[in-house]
Amino acid sequence: MEESYRVLVDGNYEFQMTSEDAKNINQTELSNQKVHVLNNHKSFVIELLENDFINRNYTVKVNGNTYKIKVETHLDQLIKEMGLSLGNASVEDEIHAPMPGIILEVNVSEGDEVKKGDFLCVLEAMKMENTLTAPRDGVIKSVNIAQGETVDKGKLLIEFEKND
Repeated sequence: MEESYRVLVDGNYEFQMTSEDAKNINQTELSNQKVHVLNNHKSFVIELLENDFINRNYTVKVNGNTYKIKVETHLDQLIKEMGLSLGNASVEDEIHAPMPGIILEVNVSEGDEVKKGDFLCVLEAMKMENTLTAPRDGVIKSVNIAQGETVDKGKLLIEFEKND
């Protein structure tokens, strides 16, 4: 099934993109965080500067200009259209692998106290390093990964103690 995404650039420019569109982009990897893209006979050098896969927020540099990118899935769009809010349900107690890859770094242990935004682990996927961060303040209940481990998409990586 083809997935649809809404991409918001710097909070004021948006476009729709499908998973098929993404597959058809002509790109060449230049380095770990940089690619060359040829689209509609135009050339772009794109560098990933920051990523937050949990909230799907990214900072990229395109041909020397920096942009903040927000990606919304079809479900995100439906929730917004219906006027619903996830409220406290959006506070994560579990961190799952957003994609298959290899764990390069594990920065927390069971019992550690973390703050929202703290680095939890680094997942290498598609030759890019993706830093997974804490979605909230809390205490780490379990760490279910080790450095060098290969993980599948959706695997439970880190679990937080439940908030009372």
